[in-house]
Amino acid sequence: MPESSRETETEEAPKDRQQREQGGHSSHNIVSLISQFADDNLTLVRNISTGLAVAGVIVIARSIKLITKFQTVSEIPARFIERNVSLRGKVCSVTESVLQVEHVPIYLPVLSPLLSKHKGVHPSSMLVHLAGVELTPEGREWLQKNLTPAQTVWLKLISRENEALHCLVSQSKQGSVWSYCMNEEVLRLGLARTAPIVGVLPDSRLYWRLHKRLHRAEVKAEKKGRGLWKQDSPWERVSKAVRDSAFFRLMGRIFRRS
Repeated sequence: MPESSRETETEEAPKDRQQREQGGHSSHNIVSLISQFADDNLTLVRNISTGLAVAGVIVIARSIKLITKFQTVSEIPARFIERNVSLRGKVCSVTESVLQVEHVPIYLPVLSPLLSKHKGVHPSSMLVHLAGVELTPEGREWLQKNLTPAQTVWLKLISRENEALHCLVSQSKQGSVWSYCMNEEVLRLGLARTAPIVGVLPDSRLYWRLHKRLHRAEVKAEKKGRGLWKQDSPWERVSKAVRDSAFFRLMGRIFRRS
């Protein structure tokens, strides 16, 4: 009986090897066929790969709205405000303490025209306030002089109030790759005062981080006596006191009558 078992095992071993060899040849044949097809249809394979890549880019671009042009403040996703995303814009005008800015999205030569939601629509602008800043009349004049139409600015989104944005507005220095924050600049020049940051909770980290940053710029202007912090010299103070005195006003009335 043991001898018959050994004979059976001996007969089955070659069969197993034969089956494994046949399976290996079959797998090899499949790989060879796929390789041959790819070689014979290289252009088709490349087109399929390109199509899948483009489709992936479109899906990603749509999901994160990289190339979406926002016509109104309400179109900006809430997550952009929450994450303080920076948007690129083009200045249309400066009126009082409000900027009119047209959003300029990232442009991709083929995809941008395809995914545009506002084809043939006249571009519109959004209202933008300098967050945490109360401008003086001199500050408004300075802003109008330094933010001329068609200039590019970056808007760091802080909050949204109705149809207006409160942002940190940055502009590149002329002839330089570096940019500076307009909010800090008007405070540093003494052309504005710090103000409550609209739409941000006073006990939040964002509020105190922004407040500290803006307050530091205001303190620099105060220490250097710039703008609204400028102090009169001793001679100017004496002259002003004399002009405001009752005797000086009386003498002025007497001379005018004579």
